[in-house]
Amino acid sequence: MAQSDGAESGVASVTEANLERAVGWLQGEQKSDGHWCAELEGDTILESEYVLLMAYLGRHKSRDCFEAGKYMLSKQNAEGGWAIHPGGPSDLSATVKAYYALKLAGLSTDDPRMTKARELILARGGAMRSNSFTRFYLALLGQIPYSDTPCVPPELLYLPKKLPFSIYAMSSWTRDMVVTLSIMSALKPCRKLEGAEGIAELFVPGVKSTPDLGPKGITWKRFFFAADRLIKVYEKVAPGFIRGRAVKKAHHWMLEHLENSDGLGAIFPPMVYTIVALKALGYSDDSTLQRWAIDKLDELLIRENGTVRVQPCFSPVWDTAIAAIAVSDGGLTGDHEAMEKSCRWLLDKEIRVKGDWAVRGPDVEPSGWHFQYANQFNADVDDTAMVLLALLRGPESLRAETEAATKRAVAWLIGMQNRDGGWAAFDIDIDNEVLTAVPFADHNAMLDPSCVDITLRIVEILGVLGYRQDHPAIAKALKYLWKTQEPEGCWFGRWGVNYIYGTWQALQGLQAIGYDMTDPRVRQAVEWLQAVQQPCGGWGETCATYEDPSLKGTGKVTASQTAWAVLGLLAAGETKSAAVRRGVEWLVAHQNEAGDWTEDEWTGTGFPKVFYLKYHYYRVSFPLMALARYRAAVAGGDHAAQSTGARKTELSHA
Repeated sequence: MAQSDGAESGVASVTEANLERAVGWLQGEQKSDGHWCAELEGDTILESEYVLLMAYLGRHKSRDCFEAGKYMLSKQNAEGGWAIHPGGPSDLSATVKAYYALKLAGLSTDDPRMTKARELILARGGAMRSNSFTRFYLALLGQIPYSDTPCVPPELLYLPKKLPFSIYAMSSWTRDMVVTLSIMSALKPCRKLEGAEGIAELFVPGVKSTPDLGPKGITWKRFFFAADRLIKVYEKVAPGFIRGRAVKKAHHWMLEHLENSDGLGAIFPPMVYTIVALKALGYSDDSTLQRWAIDKLDELLIRENGTVRVQPCFSPVWDTAIAAIAVSDGGLTGDHEAMEKSCRWLLDKEIRVKGDWAVRGPDVEPSGWHFQYANQFNADVDDTAMVLLALLRGPESLRAETEAATKRAVAWLIGMQNRDGGWAAFDIDIDNEVLTAVPFADHNAMLDPSCVDITLRIVEILGVLGYRQDHPAIAKALKYLWKTQEPEGCWFGRWGVNYIYGTWQALQGLQAIGYDMTDPRVRQAVEWLQAVQQPCGGWGETCATYEDPSLKGTGKVTASQTAWAVLGLLAAGETKSAAVRRGVEWLVAHQNEAGDWTEDEWTGTGFPKVFYLKYHYYRVSFPLMALARYRAAVAGGDHAAQSTGARKTELSHA
């Protein structure tokens, strides 16, 4: 392995105090029942869509809407627009929704901030140029007719589940949105706001919502656009009982999927559309189900310092698994109360019923973990792997339960492998690219394809359990890995920003299965990480890399991305390299006295190019892992192996 020499041959100093402060900070955040859950931060489309929903319900004059407006104003950029990640360019759809929400919340259109926003919107073609999901809100409030939105026919639910155009060929999050939107699209609910509550000033005469259909000739995009027009004709002439049966089927599906979940999909967009759909179906605002749906949405609001901000969902299972691994790395034993309580909480969250994954999934005993507090239909592959990594560090008192859960979960994970050798987030082989051409696919999230970060996390947990390269699932995963390596040597990160995230997890997964880390392809990945290290010793990468891959590995330095790079290099055997030493020194130097790190940038990904996230514990959990594993490696040990090695024999090939 490449080693530094001369003045750079020394190692960085990580003291017990560094680790104790970080562990103490995380312990202070742990809930009384043992779990962790940090704020999950998204962009202002959450606050604006919340206000627009309240306007549909006639509640937009509330204090919550006013304070959500105050929060949105604090995020307006210099040119008058709103971006979808810090430092990003103004996004037209986000800006249209923010402007309208602010107007409904009471801000005068003569306010200079509204004037700048309006000028930006008009310069970009006006509100009709916004995406389809924005136009659904405009139709809901009577600003445009539903004919200017894509059709989402509820008849889709009649398609056989295995067909490549059924709702089960779509990603789970899109499936939840499509079913609720199909009710909205069919029934066309509207609370028409006029006069001072309208936004006629945001429309440019003559500008239509016709999408960019690309080159001339027969294409899927042109086919679906033509189909959309035909469906709109069908809606006018179809017998009412046919459409009524389709709506009833969508209604039943929605109600079924609300069971044991914190709202449909337990994420903001379908939770909002559920409220709209229920009202359109005739549920009164004070009905038990509608009150429950609104209350679940209200739980996502954070009221603080005279403002209101909205979370896209809760992330307790993910946060708990990562935090438990971090404090274990930091020195807490499996029998420590914090570890025992967190592992007990995680074990109790295992899903033991079949969800939507079973349509394409393995005929195995149900298992897996979701991301949120309750979401039984959507077991999450990535969460499941991370939870298993955490449980293996737990107390002896939970050993039997952990072994049984691990056996079930490993069988489930292996069965969820895609045909290309990779793993996706929720389903199997959701990769029909044709679906990205449908008119309502501009949220860039129709599919749930394989990705390197999840795939190599599965490889990691299998490696920790004793599986090696000769196992068929791992052999297929490795073929996928090498096929997707970028020319520079890095890997795309689907669920974290971006190539640093993907490359870290690839190297960590390879190390867990005992892969030869002198392989030239591994060395190329190491060289890429070293090449993008910044002069200060840290690493950073911007969300803009999803739009412009030439920006790979560039951006403001962050604690979480520096930790990922250090962890990746440690996995590759670079403990004594100058790059690792300088990265560790950066982390030590930037640790706050309280034990955490300051991180303003966003390093989480929801939907590339469309929606990004800030996980508020990333800035502590991952730096703690990096410092602890570095310290253990310098001392001659492998901390991760020490934490889980005692159970490899019992759980191997579960």
